[in-house]
Amino acid sequence: MIKTSASLLACDLANISGELARCRTAGVDWIHFDVMDGAFVEQITYGSPVLKCVRAATDMFLDVHLMVNDPASQIKFFAEAGADLIDFHIESLSDPEATLRDIRSCGIKSAIAVKPGTPIESVYPYLELCDMVLVMTVEPGYGGQAFIPETLEKIRALRKTADERGLASLDIEVDGGINAKTAPLVKEAGANVLVAGTGLFKAPDMAQADIQLKSQKGEA
Repeated sequence: MIKTSASLLACDLANISGELARCRTAGVDWIHFDVMDGAFVEQITYGSPVLKCVRAATDMFLDVHLMVNDPASQIKFFAEAGADLIDFHIESLSDPEATLRDIRSCGIKSAIAVKPGTPIESVYPYLELCDMVLVMTVEPGYGGQAFIPETLEKIRALRKTADERGLASLDIEVDGGINAKTAPLVKEAGANVLVAGTGLFKAPDMAQADIQLKSQKGEA
């Protein structure tokens, strides 16, 4: 089943309750909450107190993406604030196995993310501890970037390895440059969770954009 995750980076933060309601009405499945610390990536976004406000405003699935140097120190805060899933980067300073176990001990889903330039094989030792792997299809830190086509091979390799290990239920999420043109490519490669920011929030009709992302056809 294809799921969409709307990135709040592209929403109208002055009307976040309205934007969340718009996502639900449009048929979006998840809300993608990007956390940036100004160190792992240049930008700084929002922390767990903001997530707590988002949680109070919606019962939608909250997909929290930690782009921070020390994700292990943040797990408790974001879990308590209402995250349903937390993913962190293999390139961070935290121990991957211990961090994944910490996330699961909070009773929520665990995931690991990988940058475009990092070999996908780096996450293979941890797949059994993951509910999802996030394959970044742009460099993390900025919204609105163009999709990197070379990431398609990483998605294919990951899906093949997961299937060979009996992990067919592993979600593969993609984030960056996902729109009606690139969505069919990542889905064919094996991704089933599509993060979209501008592609959803800036669309003339969010519901139609959501349908298009999930469609097997897409744009020519």
